[in-house]
Amino acid sequence: MHRELRLIAVLGALAVGLGAFGAHGLERLVEPAQLETFGTGVRYQFYHVLAAALAIALGQHAAFSGQWLRRAIWCWVLGIALFSGSLYLLALRDVHGLAVGFLGPITPLGGLFFIGGWMMLLFAPVARR
Repeated sequence: MHRELRLIAVLGALAVGLGAFGAHGLERLVEPAQLETFGTGVRYQFYHVLAAALAIALGQHAAFSGQWLRRAIWCWVLGIALFSGSLYLLALRDVHGLAVGFLGPITPLGGLFFIGGWMMLLFAPVARR
């Protein structure tokens, strides 16, 4: 799971950077509601980066299926891209000027990937022989 660990490390660093940007630079650029939307994206990114890091750690233990943990991690990565990514773009639409209204329906798809990742954990424990 080296590739996944590297990806999660990058997503974690991005979450810290985006959180700092939201807390210290974004408040004068967007309305409070947009700032709240941005913050929601950061929070959910952090939650799922931490969950993925835990899944990677569990993958080192023989009692867990690396295959199912890897599937959960990739669901969470897709969830971060779709859910958090769409919220970032929607929150910043007044700043970047792009027409991103079409992303509204993408956000719930990201949420479904988050849920799917958590459901993958149901299959991760392996029966001991």
